[in-house]
Amino acid sequence: MLDDYLKGIFKTAKQADATEPSYYPALKVLLEAFADSSGHAKAHVTVLPKKTEAGNPDFRVWDGKQHIVGYIEAKPPTQENLEVIETSDQLKRYLHTFPNLILTNFFQFRLYRDGKLIDSAQIARPFTLYKLKSIPQVEKEKEFIELLEKFFAFSLPKTYSAKSLAVELAKRTRFLKVQILGEMEQEEAEKKGDLLGFYEAFQKFLIGTLTKDTFADLYAQTITYGLFAARTKAKNGFNRKPAFELIPRSIGILRDVFHYISLGDPPAQMEWIIDDIAEVLAVANVEAILKDREGRDPIVHFYEPFLAEYDPAERERRGVYYTPEPVVGYIVRSLHRILKDVFGRSDGFASTTVRVLDPAAGTCTFSAEAARQAVTEFSEKYGTGAKASLIPDHILKNFYAFELMMAPYAVGHLKVGYLLEEFGHRLQENERFQLYLTNTLDWEELEESKPQWQTR
Repeated sequence: MLDDYLKGIFKTAKQADATEPSYYPALKVLLEAFADSSGHAKAHVTVLPKKTEAGNPDFRVWDGKQHIVGYIEAKPPTQENLEVIETSDQLKRYLHTFPNLILTNFFQFRLYRDGKLIDSAQIARPFTLYKLKSIPQVEKEKEFIELLEKFFAFSLPKTYSAKSLAVELAKRTRFLKVQILGEMEQEEAEKKGDLLGFYEAFQKFLIGTLTKDTFADLYAQTITYGLFAARTKAKNGFNRKPAFELIPRSIGILRDVFHYISLGDPPAQMEWIIDDIAEVLAVANVEAILKDREGRDPIVHFYEPFLAEYDPAERERRGVYYTPEPVVGYIVRSLHRILKDVFGRSDGFASTTVRVLDPAAGTCTFSAEAARQAVTEFSEKYGTGAKASLIPDHILKNFYAFELMMAPYAVGHLKVGYLLEEFGHRLQENERFQLYLTNTLDWEELEESKPQWQTR
């Protein structure tokens, strides 16, 4: 196997115009031969596209459907000192994002697990190729086979806490944002493309001040939290293909985007990292995470660690910090009492003449608690059967929330949806909680977007 591989490398090197990608076919054949001979016959080796400057690993090893084994980053055979590459920004980014990665110059192979070097094997000497102009002799074949066994045996952990899942998603979402920006640059050069169309639509109907960078940020988070929303509904297996049908219809903007992501033909430059995000969600026990409530909020402590990993500066700038549930409860109970005692609304938040608006909703913690307070008050006074009409006739009509950032917007919809299901009300196809993705401080933008983007 290695003899044939090195013969292929030698043959390529004899070509005067050989570049790094010229050696890819030989490595691809080697990896596939190993997979076939070692019980990993379902493994597929895909060369990832590099048509933009965004950058991505050169190879993805996966099962062709969902399960991703890992990634391989190749450097030209003339780059003999791979330790230097380890310190580059590019490789640091890869090591931080992908838990199973091989770095190679086609002669030396270095295996990293969760960012740390765990194995290395040098199968031949490059100088034999370049100085002696002959086929290199195989060295350390046993060590190389052991390294590949470790690489192919990798699988993502199935146990995540809400925090650790949020961190893993954030790493990949940040990488996806870079890919989106690269793809947009390519589309601008070609003066056509789907992403530019989405950018113009978002700018026109949602946030008038949107820049390409903030759009890429918004779009990347839209994809990740769309996949998350879909995963909460999936029962048997999960990938990006069925996501469109699984996303709650109440989160219309996610369904609009996923009609393209799931049913369309997204660029290969983005597709592989979207599949990676879906793989993380597929193996995670999302149901257990949502049941592990640490109180009554089913998605408590999920978004804050996501943003802390994804963009800590943005978290600081936006003031995204989770308000403790006891504080939220105290504020909502106080307002409930004020509505009764000061404003004469005998049912507090449950009074049909009360309108509720949270102008900076975040993950809808306050809106959800106000809805809970309303349902509790109404049920205690008029019986649990009466709450069936309270939800569609009051909460879904008179409770409003605005949020500027996509991830908390999606999480907020999920949170309220789960809360209403807890009260026995499953949102119907024509129902939605009135949480809108918009900038509260930009009234002109809100006025223009409201009648046109009906699927917010």
